Amino acid sequence: MPDSTSKSIVVLSAHSGDFVWRAGGAIALASEAGADVRVICLSFGERGESQGLWADPEMSLATVKAIREKEAAEAASILGAQIDFLDLGDYPLRVSDSAFNAIVASIRRADPDVLLTHVANDPYNRDHNLAHETLLRARMVAQAQGLKTDAPPIGAPQVLMFEPHQPEICGFVPNLLLDITEVFERKQRAMQCMSAQHHLINYYTDLATRRGVQAVRNGGAKSIKHAEAHQRLFPVVGKDLI
Repeated sequence: MPDSTSKSIVVLSAHSGDFVWRAGGAIALASEAGADVRVICLSFGERGESQGLWADPEMSLATVKAIREKEAAEAASILGAQIDFLDLGDYPLRVSDSAFNAIVASIRRADPDVLLTHVANDPYNRDHNLAHETLLRARMVAQAQGLKTDAPPIGAPQVLMFEPHQPEICGFVPNLLLDITEVFERKQRAMQCMSAQHHLINYYTDLATRRGVQAVRNGGAKSIKHAEAHQRLFPVVGKDLI
């Protein structure tokens, strides 16, 4: 368990590239600030999210998985996160009872201040929906006093949903524009690791620039060049309005 003075963040990523594209800046910022960041990767994205690899007619499923694991591990290292791979299949993703229990145990051991995952409803990729529901269920179970594991129950960590590929269709309404300017170079290096989806690098670079413009227009410092959009699931508790 992390030191009580440090922050702990757990990211539940449906596929091995999702955390890089959508939350790489958040992860790099947290790790630079001294937080313990752990990514739980449910699937390698070996069937539906590895177009660049399947272009090779000699490619095999085992090879795709091995490449995706290596790429994601390198990206996580650049961002400053630890990563666990559960290999639960892809298109469709399936979370067994044993895998679910392992996620609960991992969340309890991390005792996170923040949990990051996908939006609740992505009509283009139902694996993302399952990741969202799995995280909320695991958070609920990890809080249960009646469940005895090697780590005690957790409190009530905030859940942040990172931006989906087509936010308007997914009902994504950001309420946090996170300034990632100082770590954007690290996110770019992490994105470069993902050879199976190289076509997404320009998209997420442009998106970070657009979100940076929006961050400035919403009161952020004029020095902001790149940002990520996130949506808090639960209310923020405070003592004043400012």
